[in-house]
Amino acid sequence: MTTVGIIVGIMFLGFAFQQFTLAGLADSLSWVYAILGVLFVAAAVLAFISPENTFAAIADILGFLFLLVGVFWIIEAFASIDANPLWWLTLIAGILMVILGFYTGGAFFIHRAFVLLVFAGIWSLMTGITDIVRAFQIRKAGRLF
Repeated sequence: MTTVGIIVGIMFLGFAFQQFTLAGLADSLSWVYAILGVLFVAAAVLAFISPENTFAAIADILGFLFLLVGVFWIIEAFASIDANPLWWLTLIAGILMVILGFYTGGAFFIHRAFVLLVFAGIWSLMTGITDIVRAFQIRKAGRLF
């Protein structure tokens, strides 16, 4: 469990770095990315302070975390309709995350722990795909100018 707590802390630091980068690049709503980055840094610090308890604590609050992330993705999708032709992918991911949040909130601890491990991989994969799509959009935008 200690290893999982440390890995979760590293994951939170990675997502904090990503959110701070997005805050620096965003034309609007940069404050939302900055706040999310601060929250991820706080979560990483807590994970590193007590990695053995991180796994159990995150499993306990997993449904709430999924709900927060899902709501943020839904807001991000609607905020980027004009700039992002693939905004609907973010919207679908947000809706699925909200559904997963409500499902996980009512599950037993062992089931939540399993979902946490699977979700860490899925979240990383979804973030990677989103970053690749954004990179191609930035490349395409560079050609237009």
